[in-house]
Amino acid sequence: MSNVIKLRKGLDINLKGKAEKKLVPVKSDGLFALLPDAFVGMTPKVVVKEGDKVLAGDPLFVDKKFPEVKFASPVSGTVSAVVRGDRRKLLSVSVQADVTTQWKDFGKKDVDKLTGEEVCAHLLEAGLFGYINQLPYAVSANPVAAPKAIFVSGLRDMPLAADFEFELEGNEDAFQAGLTALSKIEKTYLGIGAKQTANALTQAKNVEVTVFDGPCPTGNVGVQVNHLDPVNKGETVWTVDPSAVIFFGRLFLTGHVDLRKKVAVAGSCVKEPAYVEVCVGQPLKPILENQLSVTEHVRIIDGNPLTGSPVALDGFVGGHTSEITVIPEGDDKDEFIGWIMPRFKDFSANRSYFSWLFGKKKEYALDARVKGGERHMIMSGEYDRVFPMDIYPEYLIKAIIAGDIDKMEQLGVYEVAPEDFAVAEFVDSSKLELQRIVREGLNMLRKENA
Repeated sequence: MSNVIKLRKGLDINLKGKAEKKLVPVKSDGLFALLPDAFVGMTPKVVVKEGDKVLAGDPLFVDKKFPEVKFASPVSGTVSAVVRGDRRKLLSVSVQADVTTQWKDFGKKDVDKLTGEEVCAHLLEAGLFGYINQLPYAVSANPVAAPKAIFVSGLRDMPLAADFEFELEGNEDAFQAGLTALSKIEKTYLGIGAKQTANALTQAKNVEVTVFDGPCPTGNVGVQVNHLDPVNKGETVWTVDPSAVIFFGRLFLTGHVDLRKKVAVAGSCVKEPAYVEVCVGQPLKPILENQLSVTEHVRIIDGNPLTGSPVALDGFVGGHTSEITVIPEGDDKDEFIGWIMPRFKDFSANRSYFSWLFGKKKEYALDARVKGGERHMIMSGEYDRVFPMDIYPEYLIKAIIAGDIDKMEQLGVYEVAPEDFAVAEFVDSSKLELQRIVREGLNMLRKENA
């Protein structure tokens, strides 16, 4: 029987526009792009040039610091553009796809007979190792630093997040093969939700399955690490998105790099929220152009509304994208007498609005406004009420702002990722950009310890 960990701190935000569990067809114009920014902490070095022919699985760029970490092309075709921004920062490598995908053959492998070193070597060769992240610093994993454990969270509980159980349908064998491969490297933990019933999750082999019961952000892998095997200074754990586990499994079962996945298209500005099967690097425009109920004053987000990043309609599906959400921007609103209105349609975490009378099942069509400017930080304990980790979040944020590295380390900075503060940022009456502050603190610490 699986271990059960019950958490009570957190906050579930019920937003309108959750994706229905059905697949809708989507066409592609054949242009794909791999985005380096999807792999945090990695400095890309391009290894192709415009006009080169590539197979699905051939590297498009590598990590400059660790050249053995390659990033594979999701399709076969011709490299059409290497796009750079300010100071020649690499923004994307585009590939005009062939009509029929041609795969680079890495050979089928029996994961039961492989060693951990062979698993890592195979992932590195195929350009998939970069999909593994690590704590501390919440960046792409360092292939040199051996982890003390590996964590996979099969629970996505952020607002409008994709349901991994639906994505898992038809991919059960690949998911299990991926878990087995990871277990060869080091002890692997799989965290699932109390309401998840898929056998591929509850009966997963070669891993330690733990059930997490609680509100958002219980599904965050960082929260699960904190309760199962916390990270201390000098230690490293790897965290792997469940979609990437499927990518790994397909590699071992088929010998091919197959980066197809089901992505939720959700949000109150989407006509029919549902799922689409896409490939990493696929353009967003064909996915969204006939799905938007309004085309102006909307925010398109790569990810969920709390942790995702704003993107343009001409963007592409990122390496770790599990949902694409579209919500109102809110910049065209002009509310009569502002905050004094009873606000029956707005969500409040502390019953400031009368909407709490409708109960927890009411769905809200929230916009992207912050509704207030940044102000002094008040030690009110409001972060702690929604932060289910054995850490003092307010004191940690203050230490990061002050740049006090010793205090940051004492307060558990090595255990956190920016997404762990997403709900705290949502309820923050000081309107601080907590996720940005945490990311800057982690980058500073990483540079200091380099």
